[in-house]
Amino acid sequence: MIAAVSLSLTACIPNEKQDEKVTINKNPFPSTYKILPQQNTLFTQATVLTGTGERIDNADVLFVDGKIKQVGVGLNATNVEVIDAQGKWITPGIIDVHSHLGVYPSPSVESHSDGNEMSSPNTSEVWAEHSVWPQDPGFQAARAGGITTLQILPGSANLFGGRGVTLKNVPSHTMQAMKFTDAPYGLKMACGENPKRVYGSRKQMPSTRMGNVAGYRAAWAEAAEYKRAWNKYDTDYAAGKNPQAPVRDLELDTLMGVLDGEVLVHNHCYKAEEMAVMIDIGKEFSYHSGTFHHAIEAYKIADKLAANGNCVAMWPDWWGFKMEAYDMVEENVAIVDSVKNSCAIVHSDSDTTIQRLNQEAGKVLYRANENGFELKEEDAIKWITANAAKSLGIDDKTGSLQVGKNADLVLWNTNPFSVYAQAEQVFVDGAKVYDRFDEKYQAKSDFLLGQK
Repeated sequence: MIAAVSLSLTACIPNEKQDEKVTINKNPFPSTYKILPQQNTLFTQATVLTGTGERIDNADVLFVDGKIKQVGVGLNATNVEVIDAQGKWITPGIIDVHSHLGVYPSPSVESHSDGNEMSSPNTSEVWAEHSVWPQDPGFQAARAGGITTLQILPGSANLFGGRGVTLKNVPSHTMQAMKFTDAPYGLKMACGENPKRVYGSRKQMPSTRMGNVAGYRAAWAEAAEYKRAWNKYDTDYAAGKNPQAPVRDLELDTLMGVLDGEVLVHNHCYKAEEMAVMIDIGKEFSYHSGTFHHAIEAYKIADKLAANGNCVAMWPDWWGFKMEAYDMVEENVAIVDSVKNSCAIVHSDSDTTIQRLNQEAGKVLYRANENGFELKEEDAIKWITANAAKSLGIDDKTGSLQVGKNADLVLWNTNPFSVYAQAEQVFVDGAKVYDRFDEKYQAKSDFLLGQK
């Protein structure tokens, strides 16, 4: 009887009053991007590469209110500007998945060198966007090369270099006004020589490749515990308890974002065996190993990369400048591309190469066909458009000329893979951001104004 009364009284005791729930603001630096003035436009009689593997000759492209409305032959529309594009080519806007514009801007001086936080093997807490100088003249030079979207990454000195950010290549005074709304963040990681050289020279770990891998695993193990602590906090709070929230850790916030599938991995990694190890680490800690950048030896494991769903961002012909970049073939991109379900990309990692990424892809097209491949322009354009968009998690919005997608496109004077190709007009969300023949659309950085 006493036990029953005691139980009854306990049931009447109110639950402890809950403190205000602690949440992590996952977007503390939101995009303020606003579309520039648009002009509904119909291009006619062009050779169109859609980015979906299709080429349409004598084709028309209509965009309205910043979106692709129609792509086809013999289109008609009212209340639009009609531009005769006969003899010219139209492609989706070019996307560079690996750029350091703004964090290593021009002029290249020490006070502007903000791309590598070389203070710890793990600097996941830093965000490249906080180093971006939007007045870098390189952004306009890239627009003149047809670049409409680019991912700005930290450098590769560290095992974990920090977050990358995807920007729309529009003239701006602030980074936030360039920020691609709702694009996932990226996490820059690095394999091989760079981190072991930087920290080994300081007589600290890592100084070997096995030290690199131990460093990755230790960080992911800590991140998994951090995620578990936050999940328990959320569950207990939802159950009416009043738990104490975990202590915030900005470094682990980023890694937890990867484990939650919200932050995409972008890994500087040259050698085949190292990429294979990184895939295994991803499986060990239940995250996707994302996109491998540079990937000189990707051709050796092209089937493995495709089977695991990894995109691979490569140069056409940069090699031999260090040992891990030694074992290169000029068909690398094409070999990766040849495997079913692959995602081959041509990237720049250069403030000058980004100005001619179309011709970098053209190099691959030429060398591959010279060595037995049968690739066409409609295949090669995907390496710098649709596949790049997939890598950045924005392929539902851009990267191809499909109805409903953003009107990010380039009008070329000729075949874009020719050495004579020049971008004549460039559009972002249907707004003209570059015109080769109209100075009004040749924005100059404030830094250049008044310079001689």
